[in-house]
Amino acid sequence: MQDPATVLLEALPYIKRFHGQTMVVKLGGGVLEKKRTLDSLLRDVVLLNYVGIKIVLVHGGGPEITREMKKAGKEPEFIEGLRVTDKETMEILHKYLVGKLNKEIVLGICKHGGKAVGISGMDGNFILAKKMKHVITREGEKVQVDLGLVGEIERIDPTVVSFLLSTGYIPVVSPVGVDSEGRSLNLNADTVAADLAAVMQAKKLILLTNVKGILRNPKNEETLLPQLTVKEARALMAEGVVTGGMIPKLEACIKAVENGVERAHILNGSTMHVLLLELLTDRGAGTMIEKGK
Repeated sequence: MQDPATVLLEALPYIKRFHGQTMVVKLGGGVLEKKRTLDSLLRDVVLLNYVGIKIVLVHGGGPEITREMKKAGKEPEFIEGLRVTDKETMEILHKYLVGKLNKEIVLGICKHGGKAVGISGMDGNFILAKKMKHVITREGEKVQVDLGLVGEIERIDPTVVSFLLSTGYIPVVSPVGVDSEGRSLNLNADTVAADLAAVMQAKKLILLTNVKGILRNPKNEETLLPQLTVKEARALMAEGVVTGGMIPKLEACIKAVENGVERAHILNGSTMHVLLLELLTDRGAGTMIEKGK
């Protein structure tokens, strides 16, 4: 067993490097499902906050939203990974995403001695969005499909988040925006996290998901790619190595890094203390994406 003093000394240069820096951490819906792991993760977030690292949490909640839709007799519909969102679905999002899930995270942080405030993109017009015009290819032709109340981000005003961080609070952000007509819109949580990290010029964007990182062979965790440049990441997508739900996550990382975020990370949120391992140890965890040459 490693000597506790050695562990602390290993962490010291990282604490010095990251003290006062902002990091945006996105919690995937799968991470939120595992209560014991989530509790440990939130305790680690509080620890990082106490050593002077400013953490902003952005959370998803897909599995719970899907369950609640089915309870209400609504069959979830997805088009290329995007949830079709009608008015009834939007009401479920308000109740369970902005309400229940957000407040559970806030309470979890408070339990471990931290201070957190739950907000959504609707609060103070924090995230201005517009209805998404989504185009798919059907029988070789480009066709526009209506996703309902699904939005794409037009502008993020980080004033409220910056104020909360400056006063020692941990902001917990639900990915719901507002349009110019005052309608709430469902937003992709990875995109919200990436855009917010870029606007705030965060030191890091960290996406916590249910896989170890980017794998050369998706069926073999030993093929983890610990470090990628933007160019290498794009090549992996073009080659078909990265597929499915990992594509929007990697695209979010690329977008953040190209817009001023120093580094982005994809980590397995189910790994105990994964944030501490990535940020405060020499060995790190998961896949790191940086701009490169």
